Amino acid sequence: MKIRKWSGNVKAVPFLLPFFLVYVLFTVYPMLKGLQMSLYQWTLIKQMDFVGLANYAAMIKDPQFWLALWNTTLFVVLSTPGMIVLALILALFANMKTKFRTFFRGSFFLPSILSVSVISFLGIFMLRPYTGFINSFLHLAGIQAEPFWLADNTLAWVSIIGVTLWWTVGFNMILFLASLQDIPDYLYDAGKMDGATDGQMFRYVTLPLLGPVTRVILLLQVIASYKVFAQIWLITKGGPGTKTRPVIQYIYETGFKNNDLGYAAAMSYALFIILLVLAFFQLKFKPKEEI
Repeated sequence: MKIRKWSGNVKAVPFLLPFFLVYVLFTVYPMLKGLQMSLYQWTLIKQMDFVGLANYAAMIKDPQFWLALWNTTLFVVLSTPGMIVLALILALFANMKTKFRTFFRGSFFLPSILSVSVISFLGIFMLRPYTGFINSFLHLAGIQAEPFWLADNTLAWVSIIGVTLWWTVGFNMILFLASLQDIPDYLYDAGKMDGATDGQMFRYVTLPLLGPVTRVILLLQVIASYKVFAQIWLITKGGPGTKTRPVIQYIYETGFKNNDLGYAAAMSYALFIILLVLAFFQLKFKPKEEI
Protein backbone atom coordinates (compact mmCIF):
# COMPACT_ATOMS: atom_id res chain seq x y z
CA MET A 1 0.00 0.00 0.00
CA LYS A 2 2.82 2.42 0.85
CA ILE A 3 4.47 1.72 -2.51
CA ARG A 4 1.23 2.46 -4.37
CA LYS A 5 0.71 5.65 -2.40
CA TRP A 6 4.28 6.77 -3.09
CA SER A 7 3.85 5.92 -6.78
CA GLY A 8 0.68 8.03 -6.93
CA ASN A 9 2.46 10.98 -5.35
CA VAL A 10 5.28 10.73 -7.89
CA LYS A 11 2.78 10.75 -10.75
CA ALA A 12 1.29 13.98 -9.41
CA VAL A 13 4.64 15.79 -9.48
CA PRO A 14 4.62 16.71 -13.23
CA PHE A 15 1.18 18.26 -12.83
CA LEU A 16 2.12 20.26 -9.74
CA LEU A 17 5.59 21.31 -10.89
CA PRO A 18 4.53 24.13 -13.32
CA PHE A 19 2.41 25.81 -10.65
CA PHE A 20 5.13 25.30 -8.04
CA LEU A 21 7.75 26.93 -10.26
CA VAL A 22 5.50 29.90 -11.05
CA TYR A 23 4.63 30.26 -7.34
CA VAL A 24 8.31 30.24 -6.33
CA LEU A 25 9.29 32.66 -9.09
CA PHE A 26 6.54 35.24 -8.57
CA THR A 27 5.71 34.84 -4.86
CA VAL A 28 8.42 33.19 -2.78
CA TYR A 29 11.40 34.84 -4.52
CA PRO A 30 9.97 38.41 -4.33
CA MET A 31 9.21 37.88 -0.63
CA LEU A 32 12.77 36.79 0.09
CA LYS A 33 14.15 39.59 -2.08
CA GLY A 34 12.02 42.11 -0.22
CA LEU A 35 13.33 40.81 3.10
CA GLN A 36 16.87 41.23 1.81
CA MET A 37 16.11 44.77 0.64
CA SER A 38 14.77 45.72 4.08
CA LEU A 39 18.21 45.02 5.56
CA TYR A 40 20.07 47.27 3.12
CA GLN A 41 20.23 50.86 2.07
CA TRP A 42 18.78 50.19 -1.37
CA THR A 43 17.93 52.66 -4.12
CA LEU A 44 16.27 52.34 -7.50
CA ILE A 45 19.71 52.24 -9.09
CA LYS A 46 21.66 49.78 -6.98
CA GLN A 47 22.12 47.97 -3.70
CA MET A 48 24.02 50.07 -1.18
CA ASP A 49 25.36 49.30 2.29
CA PHE A 50 24.11 46.63 4.69
CA VAL A 51 22.32 48.40 7.57
CA GLY A 52 20.79 45.45 9.43
CA LEU A 53 17.70 46.47 11.40
CA ALA A 54 18.31 50.19 11.01
CA ASN A 55 15.37 50.55 8.61
CA TYR A 56 13.03 48.92 11.14
CA ALA A 57 14.37 51.17 13.90
CA ALA A 58 13.78 54.23 11.72
CA MET A 59 10.25 53.01 11.01
CA ILE A 60 9.42 52.79 14.71
CA LYS A 61 10.53 56.41 15.17
CA ASP A 62 8.81 57.69 12.03
CA PRO A 63 5.61 59.64 12.89
CA GLN A 64 4.53 59.64 9.24
CA PHE A 65 4.49 55.82 9.21
CA TRP A 66 2.32 55.69 12.31
CA LEU A 67 -0.02 58.32 10.89
CA ALA A 68 -0.37 56.35 7.65
CA LEU A 69 -0.93 53.14 9.63
CA TRP A 70 -3.58 54.91 11.73
CA ASN A 71 -5.31 56.16 8.57
CA THR A 72 -5.36 52.63 7.18
CA THR A 73 -6.67 51.19 10.44
CA LEU A 74 -9.36 53.87 10.54
CA PHE A 75 -10.41 52.91 7.02
CA VAL A 76 -10.59 49.24 8.05
CA VAL A 77 -12.66 50.00 11.17
CA LEU A 78 -15.07 52.29 9.32
CA SER A 79 -15.52 50.24 6.14
CA THR A 80 -15.56 46.62 7.32
CA PRO A 81 -18.89 46.65 9.23
CA GLY A 82 -20.62 48.30 6.28
CA MET A 83 -19.07 45.82 3.88
CA ILE A 84 -20.54 42.92 5.86
CA VAL A 85 -23.93 44.33 6.85
CA LEU A 86 -24.70 45.90 3.47
CA ALA A 87 -23.55 42.74 1.64
CA LEU A 88 -25.89 40.63 3.78
CA ILE A 89 -28.84 42.96 3.13
CA LEU A 90 -28.20 42.91 -0.62
CA ALA A 91 -27.84 39.11 -0.56
CA LEU A 92 -31.22 38.80 1.17
CA PHE A 93 -32.81 40.93 -1.57
CA ALA A 94 -31.03 38.93 -4.28
CA ASN A 95 -32.25 35.68 -2.72
CA MET A 96 -35.91 36.72 -2.69
CA LYS A 97 -38.16 34.63 -4.91
CA THR A 98 -39.44 37.45 -7.09
CA LYS A 99 -39.32 38.27 -10.79
CA PHE A 100 -36.73 40.97 -9.98
CA ARG A 101 -34.24 38.49 -8.56
CA THR A 102 -32.03 38.44 -11.66
CA PHE A 103 -32.10 42.24 -11.83
CA PHE A 104 -31.09 42.52 -8.18
CA ARG A 105 -28.17 40.14 -8.60
CA GLY A 106 -26.86 41.81 -11.74
CA SER A 107 -27.22 45.39 -10.54
CA PHE A 108 -25.68 44.68 -7.12
CA PHE A 109 -22.67 42.90 -8.59
CA LEU A 110 -22.13 45.13 -11.64
CA PRO A 111 -19.84 47.76 -9.99
CA SER A 112 -17.45 44.99 -8.91
CA ILE A 113 -16.45 44.27 -12.50
CA LEU A 114 -15.39 47.86 -13.18
CA SER A 115 -11.78 48.94 -12.82
CA VAL A 116 -10.66 51.09 -9.91
CA SER A 117 -9.85 53.97 -12.28
CA VAL A 118 -13.41 53.97 -13.66
CA ILE A 119 -14.93 53.81 -10.19
CA SER A 120 -12.66 56.60 -8.94
CA PHE A 121 -13.50 58.84 -11.91
CA LEU A 122 -17.21 58.29 -11.33
CA GLY A 123 -16.74 59.06 -7.65
CA ILE A 124 -14.92 62.34 -8.41
CA PHE A 125 -17.58 63.28 -10.96
CA MET A 126 -20.41 62.68 -8.48
CA LEU A 127 -18.64 64.47 -5.60
CA ARG A 128 -17.66 67.67 -7.42
CA PRO A 129 -18.81 70.87 -5.72
CA TYR A 130 -21.52 72.99 -7.42
CA THR A 131 -22.03 70.70 -10.44
CA GLY A 132 -21.56 67.21 -8.97
CA PHE A 133 -24.47 64.77 -8.88
CA ILE A 134 -24.64 64.56 -5.08
CA ASN A 135 -24.59 68.32 -4.48
CA SER A 136 -27.11 68.84 -7.28
CA PHE A 137 -29.37 66.26 -5.64
CA LEU A 138 -29.03 68.07 -2.31
CA HIS A 139 -30.08 71.31 -3.99
CA LEU A 140 -33.14 69.64 -5.49
CA ALA A 141 -34.01 68.34 -2.01
CA GLY A 142 -33.97 71.90 -0.69
CA ILE A 143 -30.59 71.66 1.07
CA GLN A 144 -28.59 74.74 0.11
CA ALA A 145 -25.33 73.66 1.75
CA GLU A 146 -22.39 73.24 -0.61
CA PRO A 147 -20.15 70.57 0.98
CA PHE A 148 -16.67 70.17 -0.45
CA TRP A 149 -16.51 66.40 -0.18
CA LEU A 150 -12.83 65.94 -0.96
CA ALA A 151 -11.47 69.02 0.82
CA ASP A 152 -12.76 68.30 4.33
CA ASN A 153 -11.09 65.62 6.47
CA THR A 154 -14.30 63.94 7.62
CA LEU A 155 -16.13 64.26 4.30
CA ALA A 156 -13.09 62.90 2.46
CA TRP A 157 -13.26 59.70 4.54
CA VAL A 158 -17.02 59.48 3.98
CA SER A 159 -16.45 59.85 0.24
CA ILE A 160 -13.71 57.22 0.05
CA ILE A 161 -15.66 54.69 2.12
CA GLY A 162 -18.84 55.34 0.14
CA VAL A 163 -17.08 54.79 -3.19
CA THR A 164 -15.35 51.67 -1.86
CA LEU A 165 -18.63 50.23 -0.57
CA TRP A 166 -20.32 50.82 -3.90
CA TRP A 167 -17.43 49.24 -5.78
CA THR A 168 -16.62 46.13 -3.72
CA VAL A 169 -19.72 45.13 -1.76
CA GLY A 170 -20.96 43.01 -4.68
CA PHE A 171 -18.27 40.37 -4.15
CA ASN A 172 -19.23 39.89 -0.51
CA MET A 173 -22.87 39.80 -1.55
CA ILE A 174 -22.15 36.87 -3.85
CA LEU A 175 -20.51 34.93 -1.00
CA PHE A 176 -23.49 35.54 1.27
CA LEU A 177 -25.91 34.64 -1.53
CA ALA A 178 -24.17 31.32 -2.15
CA SER A 179 -24.40 30.49 1.56
CA LEU A 180 -28.07 31.48 1.70
CA GLN A 181 -28.83 29.12 -1.15
CA ASP A 182 -27.10 26.29 0.71
CA ILE A 183 -29.46 26.57 3.71
CA PRO A 184 -31.99 23.68 3.44
CA ASP A 185 -35.61 24.73 2.97
CA TYR A 186 -36.81 22.15 5.46
CA LEU A 187 -35.32 24.21 8.30
CA TYR A 188 -37.59 27.12 7.44
CA ASP A 189 -40.54 24.77 6.94
CA ALA A 190 -39.96 23.30 10.40
CA GLY A 191 -39.77 26.81 11.85
CA LYS A 192 -43.10 27.77 10.27
CA MET A 193 -44.72 24.62 11.65
CA ASP A 194 -43.47 25.59 15.11
CA GLY A 195 -45.00 29.05 14.73
CA ALA A 196 -41.72 30.98 14.33
CA THR A 197 -41.93 34.42 12.75
CA ASP A 198 -39.72 35.54 9.86
CA GLY A 199 -37.61 37.57 12.28
CA GLN A 200 -37.12 34.59 14.59
CA MET A 201 -36.12 32.31 11.71
CA PHE A 202 -33.64 34.90 10.50
CA ARG A 203 -32.15 35.24 13.98
CA TYR A 204 -32.05 31.57 15.00
CA VAL A 205 -31.67 29.81 11.63
CA THR A 206 -30.19 32.10 8.97
CA LEU A 207 -27.63 34.06 11.00
CA PRO A 208 -26.07 31.04 12.78
CA LEU A 209 -25.70 29.16 9.49
CA LEU A 210 -24.09 32.22 7.90
CA GLY A 211 -21.48 32.35 10.68
CA PRO A 212 -18.70 30.51 8.79
CA VAL A 213 -18.96 32.60 5.62
CA THR A 214 -19.23 35.79 7.71
CA ARG A 215 -15.90 34.99 9.37
CA VAL A 216 -14.32 34.30 5.96
CA ILE A 217 -15.64 37.60 4.60
CA LEU A 218 -14.38 39.42 7.71
CA LEU A 219 -10.89 37.99 7.27
CA LEU A 220 -10.76 38.76 3.54
CA GLN A 221 -12.19 42.23 4.05
CA VAL A 222 -9.73 43.20 6.77
CA ILE A 223 -6.78 42.03 4.65
CA ALA A 224 -8.09 43.82 1.55
CA SER A 225 -8.83 47.03 3.47
CA TYR A 226 -5.36 47.14 5.01
CA LYS A 227 -3.98 47.03 1.44
CA VAL A 228 -6.14 49.94 0.25
CA PHE A 229 -4.33 52.30 -2.07
CA ALA A 230 -5.64 52.79 -5.60
CA GLN A 231 -8.99 54.49 -4.97
CA ILE A 232 -7.55 56.80 -2.31
CA TRP A 233 -4.65 57.74 -4.57
CA LEU A 234 -6.94 58.47 -7.51
CA ILE A 235 -9.63 60.32 -5.53
CA THR A 236 -7.77 62.36 -2.89
CA LYS A 237 -4.04 61.64 -3.39
CA GLY A 238 -4.02 61.01 0.36
CA GLY A 239 -5.35 64.48 1.10
CA PRO A 240 -6.33 66.89 2.30
CA GLY A 241 -2.69 67.05 3.33
CA THR A 242 -1.92 63.54 4.55
CA LYS A 243 -5.20 62.99 6.42
CA THR A 244 -6.31 60.08 4.22
CA ARG A 245 -2.90 58.74 3.15
CA PRO A 246 -2.81 54.95 3.75
CA VAL A 247 0.32 52.99 4.59
CA ILE A 248 0.58 51.51 1.09
CA GLN A 249 0.73 55.01 -0.38
CA TYR A 250 3.43 55.99 2.09
CA ILE A 251 5.40 52.88 1.13
CA TYR A 252 5.00 53.76 -2.55
CA GLU A 253 6.12 57.36 -2.03
CA THR A 254 9.09 56.27 0.08
CA GLY A 255 10.27 53.70 -2.43
CA PHE A 256 9.63 55.36 -5.77
CA LYS A 257 9.57 59.07 -5.00
CA ASN A 258 12.13 59.27 -2.21
CA ASN A 259 14.28 56.53 -3.80
CA ASP A 260 14.53 54.50 -0.58
CA LEU A 261 13.52 50.94 -1.42
CA GLY A 262 15.13 49.49 1.70
CA TYR A 263 12.99 51.53 4.07
CA ALA A 264 9.90 50.88 1.92
CA ALA A 265 10.57 47.13 2.09
CA ALA A 266 10.87 47.32 5.89
CA MET A 267 7.47 49.01 6.15
CA SER A 268 6.00 46.43 3.78
CA TYR A 269 7.16 43.64 6.06
CA ALA A 270 5.74 45.44 9.07
CA LEU A 271 2.35 45.53 7.32
CA PHE A 272 2.75 41.84 6.40
CA ILE A 273 3.34 40.94 10.06
CA ILE A 274 0.27 42.94 11.13
CA LEU A 275 -1.92 41.06 8.64
CA LEU A 276 -0.38 37.75 9.68
CA VAL A 277 -1.16 38.43 13.34
CA LEU A 278 -4.75 39.45 12.56
CA ALA A 279 -5.32 36.32 10.48
CA PHE A 280 -3.76 34.14 13.17
CA PHE A 281 -6.03 35.47 15.92
CA GLN A 282 -9.13 35.10 13.78
CA LEU A 283 -8.27 31.49 12.96
CA LYS A 284 -7.18 30.82 16.54
CA PHE A 285 -10.55 31.80 17.99
CA LYS A 286 -12.61 30.07 15.32
CA PRO A 287 -15.36 27.83 16.80
CA LYS A 288 -14.23 24.24 17.18
CA GLU A 289 -16.98 22.89 14.92
CA GLU A 290 -15.44 24.82 11.99
CA ILE A 291 -11.91 23.48 12.50
